[in-house]
Amino acid sequence: MDRLNCFLTGATGFIGSHLARELIERRHQVTALVRPGANLDRLSGCESQLRVIEGSLDDLNHFKSALRGQKFDAAIHLAWSGVTAEHRNDFDQLTGNVTRSLELWKLLQSMGCGTWLSVGSQAEYGLHRGIINENLQPQPVTAYGTAKLALCLLTERLCAMAGMRFVWMRLFSTYGPGDDDRHMVPSVINSLLQGKRYPLTAGEQLWDFLYIGDVVAAMISALETPSANGVFNVASGKPGRLCDFMKMVRDRIDPSLPLAIGELPYRPDQVMHLEGDISRLRAATNWSPQIDWDEGIRRTIEWHKHKESGVYAR
Repeated sequence: MDRLNCFLTGATGFIGSHLARELIERRHQVTALVRPGANLDRLSGCESQLRVIEGSLDDLNHFKSALRGQKFDAAIHLAWSGVTAEHRNDFDQLTGNVTRSLELWKLLQSMGCGTWLSVGSQAEYGLHRGIINENLQPQPVTAYGTAKLALCLLTERLCAMAGMRFVWMRLFSTYGPGDDDRHMVPSVINSLLQGKRYPLTAGEQLWDFLYIGDVVAAMISALETPSANGVFNVASGKPGRLCDFMKMVRDRIDPSLPLAIGELPYRPDQVMHLEGDISRLRAATNWSPQIDWDEGIRRTIEWHKHKESGVYAR
C-alpha cells in the first residue's frame, strides 16, 4: 500500500488516538487538527511523528492557512461534540456537529482530497432488535443518532457529486485502553479495582462489544482498500450477554469481588439483542475481528492498572 497523506480530526480522543498511532505505525503521514490547549496525553510518545495543527472546527479560517499547498489523500473525520449520554439530545448535535463537519468537507474537497472517511454509530439505526445490516432503514431516536445519519446522507451525496470516495463506518460498542471514564466498561473496571460495587441490570441483553484494536484495524482496512465505498458496520458480529462480559471483567480483577448484577431495572426502551452484521465490510476488505473478549478485557484492565504510564495497548 502506498503511503497516504491523511488529515485527521479527533486525534486526541479515544478512537482517534489509537488510529493516529496505527497510521504512523503503517508509515502513513498524519496531519492532526487539535483544539488549542487540548490534552495530548493520549498521543504521548508519538507527537513528534505527527504534524499537529491547532485549530477548531468552529472557525476553519483560523487554521486554513496552515493547510495551504497540501493535498490530502484522505480526510478522516472523527471529531464530534456531545458523545456522552447526557448530551445525546443536545440541540448542538444538529446545529453544531453537522454544520461544522460539512464546512470541513467543503474545505478539504476544494483542496483535492480523494477520500472522505467518517465515523457513524449504531445509534443511527434506533431501537432495532436482532441482527442489523446496512440495508436496514435507520430510525434514530436521539439527536445524536439523527445528526450522525444526517451527516452520513449529506456527505454521501456530496462525495458522489464531487467524485470523492465515501466511507462511513457505523461503530457498535467499542471498548479498550483510553476510553472515557464516564462510559460503562471503564466505570465498572475502575470501581472493581477500588473494591467498589457498580450497579448493573440483570445483563441478559446481547451486546456486540468490539475491542479498539479491531476497530482501528477495520478503519485502516477500509482506508487502504481503494474499492471500499459506502456504509459499513463495525462490530464483532458475535454478541454475548452483558452479564458474562462483566463477570469476565470481575474475574480478571478478583473473582471474590461482589458484582452488583440485577440491582438496576431495565430501561423501558431497553434493546435486548443488538448485533451488527459485518459481512459487507469483510467482503470489501477481508477484515475480521482478531481479539476476543478474554484478551481484550485483559489488555484493558492492565492499562487501567498502569494508566499513569501513558502507554496505550494495541
